[in-house]
Amino acid sequence: MTETAQSSQASTTDDTAPFRADHVGSLLRPPELLAAREQHAAGTLDAAGLRAVEDAAITDVVALQESVGLRSATDGEFRRTSWHMDFIYALGGITKTDGRVEVKMRNSAGQNNFTSAGMAVDGRVHLAEPIFATAFDYLASQVTAATPKLTIPSPSMVYARGGRAVIDQDVYPGNDGIEAFWADLSAAYADQLTAVYQRGCRYLQLDDTALAYLNDPNHRAELAEKGDDPETQHLRYIRQINAAIADRPADLKITTHMCRGNYRSSWAAEGGYDHVAEALFGELAVDGFFCEFDDERSGGFEPLRFVPPGKKVVLGLVTTKSGDLEDAGELKQRIEQAAKYVPLEQLCLSPQCGFSSTVEGNALTVDDQKRKLELIVSVAEDVWGR
Repeated sequence: MTETAQSSQASTTDDTAPFRADHVGSLLRPPELLAAREQHAAGTLDAAGLRAVEDAAITDVVALQESVGLRSATDGEFRRTSWHMDFIYALGGITKTDGRVEVKMRNSAGQNNFTSAGMAVDGRVHLAEPIFATAFDYLASQVTAATPKLTIPSPSMVYARGGRAVIDQDVYPGNDGIEAFWADLSAAYADQLTAVYQRGCRYLQLDDTALAYLNDPNHRAELAEKGDDPETQHLRYIRQINAAIADRPADLKITTHMCRGNYRSSWAAEGGYDHVAEALFGELAVDGFFCEFDDERSGGFEPLRFVPPGKKVVLGLVTTKSGDLEDAGELKQRIEQAAKYVPLEQLCLSPQCGFSSTVEGNALTVDDQKRKLELIVSVAEDVWGR
């Protein structure tokens, strides 16, 4: 960093989420947890046995996060199969089906598609019961110094995973029906926020690949083929997220994380944030934006010029898609480059995505993961101070 940037350290430290050194949420599952999940699926380990293994693994991974100096801690999403579908299937009015959802993904070796069970919106969407509530309770019981963070998929993901085709026309008929669907969905999310806030959650993250995918012309073309308007779809997503969080308490910090796909070190989309940037950064009423910037797939920092005062941008400069460790000096240079478009005091540092958005995890080791988290904390302390 330059002398000017370094001299601003004292004035840019603060204690509110998102933190200067932060992370997205999912972490690599340890072998004993993966084995327990297989045993549970095979019927040789009951639900109580699986939960005991999960509890122990979460206790360990919370300790890891605190030991490397992170100010936030998640449960690594250790109780989930995927970062989003477990939540979506738990919403009232949504049913898991025998169909398949396939997302075309790729990495340097070629295609590596993600598939999951299908879904149907066959009833009025509502919050049947708080989702991941007991999981958050256990996380909160394990932290000693860090702020417990709950990660859930954004409302956008419920629509993006199936579109209008999976919404029952008898439940939500015509244009009025789709407006009612969105209203019900935002209301369900508002109820979820209230429920987890009452359980002590003060840091909530809405994970959203849909907004980032819209920056890819290929994905916009796919949307058009389905009958949606790719030029305005991001405005709908922003509007519904804002409706969901409009009445949140002032001390509940909410961020959104946007990436272009993350499954076994593969991605689904490419392109900078230009298509959505002005509305996204200017209108989405969250406290911070986790943005991936680990390579050329994510474009440059120029779209950050639309970030208004008072909002933080968490620069996802450290990749989770490989174990190669970034150079601290290069990370500092990139932070300085981003600071040309948004003030340094509004910036933070994190990995570009989770380390294990699905149970399979990315192509790196637990030791690689720890080194990357330690690097993020070290660089953040050098740039912004402790």
